[in-house]
Amino acid sequence: MSHLMKGFKCHSSVMCKVAGSLFKAHTLKNTFGINEQFKISRASSQLSSEKTDSYSYIIVGAGSAGCVLANRLTEDPHSTVLLLEAGPKDTLLGSKRLMWKIHMPAALTYNLCDEKYNWYYHTTPQRHMDSRVMYWPRGRVWGGSSSLNAMVYIRGHAEDYNRWGREGALGWDYEHCLPYFKKAQTHELGPDQYRGGSGPLHVSRGKTNHPLHQAFLEAAQQAGYPFTDDMNGYQQEGFGWMDMTIHKGQRWSTASAYLRPAISRPNFSVAEKTLVTKILFQGTKCIGIEYVKNGQRKKVFANKEVILSGGAINSPQLLMLSGIGNADDLKKLGIPVVCHLPGVGQNLQDHLEVYVQQKCTKPITLYSAQKPLNMVRIGLEWLWKFTGDGATAHLESGGFIRSEPGVPHPDIQFHFLPSQVIDHGRVASTMEAYQVHVGPMRSTSVGWLKLKSSDPNDHPIIEPNYLSTERDIWEFRQCVKLTREIFAQKAFEKFRGPEIQPGNHVQSDKDIDAFIRQKADSAYHPSCTCKMGQPSDSTAVVDPQTKVIGVENLRVVDASIMPSVVTGNLNAPTIMIAEKAADIIKGLPSLQEKDVPVYKPKTLETQR
Repeated sequence: MSHLMKGFKCHSSVMCKVAGSLFKAHTLKNTFGINEQFKISRASSQLSSEKTDSYSYIIVGAGSAGCVLANRLTEDPHSTVLLLEAGPKDTLLGSKRLMWKIHMPAALTYNLCDEKYNWYYHTTPQRHMDSRVMYWPRGRVWGGSSSLNAMVYIRGHAEDYNRWGREGALGWDYEHCLPYFKKAQTHELGPDQYRGGSGPLHVSRGKTNHPLHQAFLEAAQQAGYPFTDDMNGYQQEGFGWMDMTIHKGQRWSTASAYLRPAISRPNFSVAEKTLVTKILFQGTKCIGIEYVKNGQRKKVFANKEVILSGGAINSPQLLMLSGIGNADDLKKLGIPVVCHLPGVGQNLQDHLEVYVQQKCTKPITLYSAQKPLNMVRIGLEWLWKFTGDGATAHLESGGFIRSEPGVPHPDIQFHFLPSQVIDHGRVASTMEAYQVHVGPMRSTSVGWLKLKSSDPNDHPIIEPNYLSTERDIWEFRQCVKLTREIFAQKAFEKFRGPEIQPGNHVQSDKDIDAFIRQKADSAYHPSCTCKMGQPSDSTAVVDPQTKVIGVENLRVVDASIMPSVVTGNLNAPTIMIAEKAADIIKGLPSLQEKDVPVYKPKTLETQR
């Protein structure tokens, strides 16, 4: 996903010098509250020497799910919680401004393309995509991928959660999930039947007056699609303004929403730059974990439970490193088997997307904002006031449609951007252009991941198996054709230049398929590798209570436990999963909201 601060790397010394002088003056006055925040952070982010090496709960991973769990479980003063994160903090000396690459919404591609806060994974060569190796960024920092993502807040469709129930995740249907989306959220438009009004996660609505966003929404309606005033509410289908996890011009990650408000609690400890290497067992009872920090290997114990929240790659990897997985695979690597659970690392699902790009005839895109002097101006305004072009990720409009008649709810997603993105934003834009990110939502291609070795520092082998079915290839063809139809509408007439990508020469199905193989990329939504289901399901890894099947005192709570990928981005559903799991862990009855209305098309005989 994109941003307008691209190309900044070449000029960041200018920015840093200007910013440096700005910070020196203000640090003296303690304008940013650094001293006070630093005391709290320093006191609580070490593995406290005053505490024993035993806690009620140990949470592995301070990402989108881990931060939620840490906050909710420490609400009980009798429970002690240790949160371990492999990456660093998301602040410097307690200041967000000093870590502007994370907290400035427009600066998002810096960390998507940098190993400092990012696991920087790569897949195997994809045999159905011209043997391309695909790049998979994953957050390795406080907030996890919510500190790296494009800040798009999408819940998915109600039917995704009803499908989970049918797939064996009993109690995870829409009426049991909606209340937890609401519990997490404070929406700037206020609470209603679908939105929350008092949760820690601040969500704002796209509100730009940019003429290209307006043209996109108008063109979609000219093409016959409805406008929806809340794609996270009653009606996902259609086009409208996006919800974003941006608050007062800053990225609102789970570290900001959940971790920082809890960090001063006396029953909470958090350690960064701490790599968990193994789960410890007595027989099949989980008793703690082993970790490496500052080159030293140590153990810490849990009186109640260990909870893995490392995400769809790290959680199955740690299970396998600890002897939980396919016994044959573990034996080959010399890992003692604790529990034969063949579903670990299987069922890998992701969203693939492609950029359809059009040259713009007017100088109104973000191209000029990426010139050095403009970037310094934008950066300084954000540093000073958290306003301006730096205060948004610019993905403010989008939509969901059905690929063909007979499809009951949307299976294609659009994000519109008034700019051009090349190679994940690693290459600077070259012209005035706009684009849509488009891709299928429920692909039938399913992959897997396995250990490369028994060394925790080795990345696992990641095989998403993209485009391995005819259905997926057909859906992508539809994505390109339907996008071109929208871009050809009257609303774009005064802006429309030549098509950049795929290009006017790409017209036949064969040529479109070749373009997809060459240019489609991950939307960064890996999931489902520790699938939730019934213990009788040999492919399930956790039960509907999030407990790992076949062992005691061990849970997984993150996007890996999704039985199947949802229709949309994964950050909001992952936060919901953690909110719901926290109540399960506390032994509270699930929240429930019955008979909440959900839009259904009047007829399935037409595509729109």
